Amino acid sequence: MNETREKLVEVKNLKKYFPIKTSMFKKGNQVVKAVDDVTFHIYKGETFGLVGESGCGKSTLGRTLNRLYNPTSGEILFDGKDITKLNNKELQPFRNRMQMIFQDPYSSLNPHLTVEKIIDEPLEIHTRLSKNERKEKIIDILEKVGLKKEDLDKLPHEFSGGQRQRIGIARALSINPDFILCDEAISALDVSIQAQVINMLEDLQSELNLTYLFVAHDLSMVRHISDRIGVMYLGKIVEISKSEELYDKPLHPYTQALLSAIPIPDPIKAQNSKREIITGELPSPIEMEKGCRFRSRCPFAKPICAEADPQLKQVDDEHYVACHLY
Repeated sequence: MNETREKLVEVKNLKKYFPIKTSMFKKGNQVVKAVDDVTFHIYKGETFGLVGESGCGKSTLGRTLNRLYNPTSGEILFDGKDITKLNNKELQPFRNRMQMIFQDPYSSLNPHLTVEKIIDEPLEIHTRLSKNERKEKIIDILEKVGLKKEDLDKLPHEFSGGQRQRIGIARALSINPDFILCDEAISALDVSIQAQVINMLEDLQSELNLTYLFVAHDLSMVRHISDRIGVMYLGKIVEISKSEELYDKPLHPYTQALLSAIPIPDPIKAQNSKREIITGELPSPIEMEKGCRFRSRCPFAKPICAEADPQLKQVDDEHYVACHLY
């Protein structure tokens, strides 16, 4: 079935390295390998979740995919077109189709602009609609995200955090994108508001046929919204699977440890559940040695783990893992 599904985004051997300044005692050019040889794809109309510890490269991968960062090497195919080497002018048609919802609903909105102006900016830049047509569209979008026409002339400080994030979502939707990067889009919100925003994103996806890359560290929320999930560790994707299968049958030791850390609301079940505690030394993202990056913290590490970097291999339908145990 999946062979017939159309891919909107394909990432092939993508790398994003950040050069760092070296001291007078260290020679050579050092880099942080934030994204290191990552390959995956996202189908049209699906939500692909991306999880991992803070600093693993999730947000960098998303922003490189959206060409907010220039990739070091590799390919990013958007609807079949390689966009990695396009200049700003050539990227313009793709900018319309790829939008982003930022993590912080406070700093991502200009405090000096009204709601109408915030949402109108991308419309004014990317469309040829008249001022009246743009206003009608803005009112329609506001209603879609649960706000009112009366909110048009208000400033961001007059809204709660959840309402501000709705304004950010409305801005992302304004030019009818196909793909939206949700970069920790709910992490700054209260738990009750998170559920409302997630449900709204799902409704909008169904109504507008949107495709999401949902970057988050809240594993329970990612399970709820995602069709498939990728697990990142120090710049690498170590496992990809359908959402339910990943939670029911995690294969990589790092994935198993992550999922075992999810809080269990039932105290009796929590007491009887087995916890996989990650121990050991976290490798430096600068001086990466060959071999598996998780081996210094893995209870199942073998000699081959220090000799060869494991590659993603398919172990089941839509289930891939990068581990020498498989």
